[in-house]
Amino acid sequence: MLQSLYIKDYALIHQLQISFEKGFSVITGETGAGKSIMLGAIGLLLGQRADVKTIRKGAPKCIIEARFLLEEGRLDSFFDENELEYDAECILRREVSTTGKSRAFINDTPVSLSLMKELGEQLIDIHSQHQNLLLGKEDFQLEVLDIVAADVEQLSTYREKYKLWKRTVRALKELKEQIARDKQDEDYVQFQLDQLEEAALKDGEQEELELEAQTLSHAEDIKSGLFKAEQLLISDEEGLLNDLRNCRNSLQNILGVYPAIAELYERLDSSYIELEDIAQEIERQEERLEFNPLRLEQVNNRLNLIYSLQQKHHVQSVAELLELQATFRQRLNALNHSEADIEAMEKTCGSLYKELVKQASDLTKRRNKAAEQFEKQMIEMLIPQGLPHACFKVLISASKELTETGADSVSFLFSANKNGTLQPISQVASGGEISRVMLSVKALISGAVSLPTIIFDEIDTGVSGSIADRMALIMQEMGEKGRQVISITHLPQIAARGNVHYKVYKQDTETETISHITRLDPKGRVEEIAHMLSGASLTSEALENARVLLEGNVS
Repeated sequence: MLQSLYIKDYALIHQLQISFEKGFSVITGETGAGKSIMLGAIGLLLGQRADVKTIRKGAPKCIIEARFLLEEGRLDSFFDENELEYDAECILRREVSTTGKSRAFINDTPVSLSLMKELGEQLIDIHSQHQNLLLGKEDFQLEVLDIVAADVEQLSTYREKYKLWKRTVRALKELKEQIARDKQDEDYVQFQLDQLEEAALKDGEQEELELEAQTLSHAEDIKSGLFKAEQLLISDEEGLLNDLRNCRNSLQNILGVYPAIAELYERLDSSYIELEDIAQEIERQEERLEFNPLRLEQVNNRLNLIYSLQQKHHVQSVAELLELQATFRQRLNALNHSEADIEAMEKTCGSLYKELVKQASDLTKRRNKAAEQFEKQMIEMLIPQGLPHACFKVLISASKELTETGADSVSFLFSANKNGTLQPISQVASGGEISRVMLSVKALISGAVSLPTIIFDEIDTGVSGSIADRMALIMQEMGEKGRQVISITHLPQIAARGNVHYKVYKQDTETETISHITRLDPKGRVEEIAHMLSGASLTSEALENARVLLEGNVS
């Protein structure tokens, strides 16, 4: 239930704070007084697009805040799933700045606009005049019938299965297209694979070959360097080992009489042994190394093959070439199994489709059963609204193919005249008749969807007198059944039925025009309804008629 509404710096509203009551309330006011502005502000809480032009001139931003009293347990799952703090008093707030930036909050927690819209649509429903056009739209008619049929769970299950089927069908199409492309490229792919397999590549060989090629290319320089190093170590005349051996022997000769040099001798002896081992290894390296033009040619040829394959396939390493080779092999293997893969996926699609057909059939049965009851209830509601010969029919026909809502096309047929021909409602109903039909629809489905608050914006268009009174009685009865119903109206018959009466009016200051809303006391209600009956001038007759109208509508 909407408890209160706060609007600041929005259009003609400087600052407005108003509380609302449960049951049936009415809002009246002259054309242009600001009733549509209030609805626009509430629309921002339902995710409507914000326009910076609606911010009051001179203000940095506008703020719209609504407080709702939640039914216990009804929206627990929404708050849990979206990790929002739950409170029995829920606050929705929207701020729009002149820079175009918009911010949305639920219980002071910043949220996305789509999330606020999702919650707002479960708290309040605004029925404006343009919504009457929905009666001519098949998807709206089907949605109404599904609400009456109470098939939410079945429809949800069907939709999930439908989405899975569509994904599978799309995947099958993509698989067939991929296989067709691969078959066209089969010879090319096979050639590429043969070329790579013939190369017999090994991971890491490129690095080894590049090192070997470097060594073979500089064999003479390396051999010369090794020989020179060897001579410096082992030469009889200038060799380092000869001098080091003499040094070691000198220390050894005095070791017996001078033990203090024992550690130095051991270190020198260890160095001699290490250098001797190094000299021997240099000698072995020198003997192993030889200039081999034939081997160098073989290595360079192998490297050139690797480099050409890398350039051809736009890769940088042998490892990537091996991955590409595996990919080519997989593509060819897939082609060998393609028929079996297609057959398996087609079988899955067929199985899903059969399940969908069965579920769609179940939905159709539920809708047909609900349609009979809905037709009866609609006629019962329309007759007292000045349509004694009203005839209403829900036509359910098979759609050309399965859709996300099943296998049904729904059309509301209507006739207001005795023995009249039933035709689609948008083609035969007048504005006033459509208003009455739409009010009846809303009254019937409001309980089923558990909408706590419904706002009717001039649902009384095209009607007057006793018919308006009957429409008001329907809204009053909706309010008495646990719904909060707010009607914006120009008709005194409807205004007099409200448990609470609010008036929207404009006030001019020296610099601007400001809209206000006030809750009328009994005296104010009499005067407002008298104005609605007689116009600008208040006569004693109009005041008396207003009192009679109000007294006659005391519930």
